[in-house]
Amino acid sequence: MRQFRKCTRILILSLLVVSVFVPICILSQRVRIIHSDASKGFVEDLSVIKYRAESQTLSAVEEDERESVKEPTLVVYKDEDFKSAVSLSSYDDKNSSTDSQNAVGRIELLRRNGTNPAVREEYHESQREKLSISAGQEKSRSAAVQHDRSVQPRPRRIVDEKLKEMKDQVLRAKAYLSFAPANSNVHLVKELKLRIKELERAIGEATKDSDLSRRSLQKMKAMEVSLLKASRIYPDCLAMVKKLRAMTYNAEEQVRAQKNQTAFLLQLAGRTTPKGLHCLSMRLTSEYFSLQSGERELPNQDKVHDPNLFHFAVFSDNILACAVVINSTVSAATEPEKIVFHIVTDSLNFPAMSMWFLLNPPGNATIQVQSMDSFDWLSAKYGVTLQKQDSLDTRYTSALNHLRFYLPDVFPFLNKVVLLDHDVVVQRDLTDLWNINMKGKVNGAVGTCQQGDPSFRRMDAYINFSDPAVARRFDANTCTWAFGMNVFDLQQWRKRNLIEVYHKFLHLGKKRPVFKAGSLPLGWITFYGHTVALEKRWHILGLGYDTGIRLVDIEQGAVIHYDGIMKPWLDIGVEKYKQYWRRHVNYDHPYLQQCNIHG
Repeated sequence: MRQFRKCTRILILSLLVVSVFVPICILSQRVRIIHSDASKGFVEDLSVIKYRAESQTLSAVEEDERESVKEPTLVVYKDEDFKSAVSLSSYDDKNSSTDSQNAVGRIELLRRNGTNPAVREEYHESQREKLSISAGQEKSRSAAVQHDRSVQPRPRRIVDEKLKEMKDQVLRAKAYLSFAPANSNVHLVKELKLRIKELERAIGEATKDSDLSRRSLQKMKAMEVSLLKASRIYPDCLAMVKKLRAMTYNAEEQVRAQKNQTAFLLQLAGRTTPKGLHCLSMRLTSEYFSLQSGERELPNQDKVHDPNLFHFAVFSDNILACAVVINSTVSAATEPEKIVFHIVTDSLNFPAMSMWFLLNPPGNATIQVQSMDSFDWLSAKYGVTLQKQDSLDTRYTSALNHLRFYLPDVFPFLNKVVLLDHDVVVQRDLTDLWNINMKGKVNGAVGTCQQGDPSFRRMDAYINFSDPAVARRFDANTCTWAFGMNVFDLQQWRKRNLIEVYHKFLHLGKKRPVFKAGSLPLGWITFYGHTVALEKRWHILGLGYDTGIRLVDIEQGAVIHYDGIMKPWLDIGVEKYKQYWRRHVNYDHPYLQQCNIHG
């Protein structure tokens, strides 16, 4: 009996366990299946939404093409070729999927609303075909990429895509705000304004993607959502194209105006004497006139006419610039006691120039200061007076620039002289220039005829070859050369009477437009056929306008020339080149300190 009861209890307990736990297992399995179907449906719903968005974009593009509306020709951001290839392939994928989008959407809708097995089978079949096609396209695309890399490898440049995309988003948002009707969807307008402000703050002064923070990328995603809302509310592509074209035109006009203003301000700064230099000139002038007449004489004046010494000439009215030229030449010379400097200035700056070198003699070298207004032979012998030309640029209006064409009369006792501009710095010993074979020529200069060089100049850019008198005598393809460091054989100059050649074309230029203002085209004409080319290392040009000169070339140059508007003593000078000029200025000098002239 006891055994029977025990078996009965075991049987009841077994049935109870089966009736309780089996339904629980079946229910959990069913729930798992339902969740998997829901997640799959959700993913598929997202794909349908993506297809619908792409189809809307493509239909808008097709409508734009039918209306013959072209996008602006201006390219704001230009990426590398590989970026364009990627965008083109994605566009092809969109086109290939567009034809099946409507069918896929209908099948998806039936699958979600019903349980038709035929429809479900059709849907799965289409999905398998799509996957196989996309896999084949991916394989072919990867094979093509591998083939292109093997045939013609290209260096891949790092492109700051995120930063460009953020700036582009700001432009698009402003475009939507500009053509949105007043009082239309105020909430969206406020949202776009907020997104613009946030994105501009996030961009800040960033110049590359690495400067952006993680919050910046979050702001970019938020802006993209707002732009998507705006594109749905304002779907008129034609209006957007017109607005962007107008914004592009306005931006180009603003850039053009800013460039013109910058060029004007640069010219103005280049023509204006800094306050410190004017102060220095005034102080030196007052000191000069406080001296007795016997104290105003510079030492060693007996050497200024010795033809056996090395003579350098500088025509300038800038005291500090002349000081740098002389200091640098003396510091680079192996025999400074054999060097004689001839400075020619105007009567206004003559006292200050003389006083500076009385207080700061150039070591063992000899210096002579002359005033061009004391050259009475100019009017007596040639009947001319050096006058300013009709030009706003002081580089052309200065009469000192044209005095260089009278060198044989300025230095009647000399046979050879090296003419230096006041905006040069000497880095090597220049006495070897007296050993150069001039080959019977008058002028030794560095050529500027190498095309592609920043100093490249053609004669027809400055000289009017449509004039018959010019076209008969000169060749526009002749190699040009530079003023700034020139060796002149004064004996050959006198022999060939080149001063008369200069006068002839100077008078011709007054009658009709033969050449541009300045002494450079006149120099090309005067010394045409009388110039011998020097090695480029003697004279490095462009430090006053070209920021791309290699520092190796500058270091190896015997003379570096700050030709151009950006002089080293001006605030607009190229900062990385100023070090070569500053090393020859004693900024601790009391007069420079008093006039607030500092490096």
